[in-house]
Amino acid sequence: MLSSVGSLTHATLRLANRDYYNEYEGHFEIVSMTGTVSIHGSHIHVAISDGDGVTTGGHLVSGCKIYTTAEIVIAELDDAVYKRELLENDSGYEELVVYKK
Repeated sequence: MLSSVGSLTHATLRLANRDYYNEYEGHFEIVSMTGTVSIHGSHIHVAISDGDGVTTGGHLVSGCKIYTTAEIVIAELDDAVYKRELLENDSGYEELVVYKK
């Protein structure tokens, strides 16, 4: 993911170290978005800001609603495959593994 800007009227995020989702209603600017996108599992973080400039961020979860636009620039790497896998002796979460095509 190279760049992103836009706005939301509904945001669903999972905040750090939580096992549940937070729902936000209102008008928000997307001020940052980063991560990896793959058919084998994506991992995206987003920061949103309200009309007072109060900013929050976390894991992007499906269910967000775009307000005016969401311009997301993604690059494709022709020689790599991104997958998420459970690794031995690791965090217990599916981690990013990159394979050469």
